[in-house]
Amino acid sequence: MCPLVSARSFLWLLSLLWSCRTSLGELKVRVRLEDGQVAEESLQADSERDCITLEFRKADGTFITYLADFRQEVKIFRILILGELERGQSQFQALCFITQLQNNEIIPSESMAKLRQKNPHTVRQAEDMRGFENLQMDVAVNFTKGIQLSSHIHNVCSEAREAIYTRQEDVRAWLRKGVDGSMFEVLPQTSSSLPLLQPCKACSHDWKACICSYRLSLEWIPCSLKYCKTRDSSGKTTSYKCGIRSCQKGYVFHFYVTQKQLCLWDEET
Repeated sequence: MCPLVSARSFLWLLSLLWSCRTSLGELKVRVRLEDGQVAEESLQADSERDCITLEFRKADGTFITYLADFRQEVKIFRILILGELERGQSQFQALCFITQLQNNEIIPSESMAKLRQKNPHTVRQAEDMRGFENLQMDVAVNFTKGIQLSSHIHNVCSEAREAIYTRQEDVRAWLRKGVDGSMFEVLPQTSSSLPLLQPCKACSHDWKACICSYRLSLEWIPCSLKYCKTRDSSGKTTSYKCGIRSCQKGYVFHFYVTQKQLCLWDEET
C-alpha cells in the first residue's frame, strides 16, 4: 500500500499538472489554509465531461487534487506528499480516496464554468464552515478496474495505484448499481480479531502495520447557488440565479497501512 514515486517523477508530474491547468480557462482563488499560510486554489470546470477539479499546493510541498465527477456521482481526492529525508524517505508518497458525491457539495460544472474572479489578490474566506468529517477508508480499490467507478481514476490516481481507498458503505451503494465487486478488497481494521492494530501515532515501531490518518481541508468551495427574487410587470414573483455560496469542508481519512513508515505525518497531528 501507499506507493512512493521518485522525486524526479514527482516534480515532472507537478509541472505537467500546473501547465495543463493554466493552459485552460480556470478560476484562481487565494485562500488561507489551516496552518495560516496563503495558497492559491485552481478550479476548473469541464462541462462536456461534467466534472470540476480543484487543486492547490501547501507550503510543505504537498499537492492536493479534488475532483467531482457529476456523471458518475463520485468524488476523488489525491494527495501527493513529500517524503522525510531524515527518516529514510527519499521519495514521494501518493494517496487516493474515493467516495460518493452528495448533493449540494459543489455547484454544477456548467455554473462553475461561468464564474469569474473579480478581485484576484483578495484572500477569500468561506461563508459556510461545514467542519470536518471522519471517514473510515477500510476498502482498497483495484486501479485497473476502478474505471467502472469513474473514468477519471486512471488519470487522477495513476501515481497511487496500490493506495486507492474507499468505504464499505460506498461499496454497498456501488454494488447495488451493478459494479464489479472483485475490484474491492476489505482491509484490516482495529477489531476484536486485530486488537493490536493501533493508530499509527500511537505505534512505536516504524515497520509495524497500523491505522493511518490524514487530515485535509478544502478552504473555499463554491458549494451552492444563490437565488434572488424579482417581480415582473404583472406582479408575479420569480427567482433567478444571482451568485454563489462558498463553503469550507474538511475530511479526516483513516486507512490501513502495512507499516508506520508510510504514515510519518501522523506523528505531528
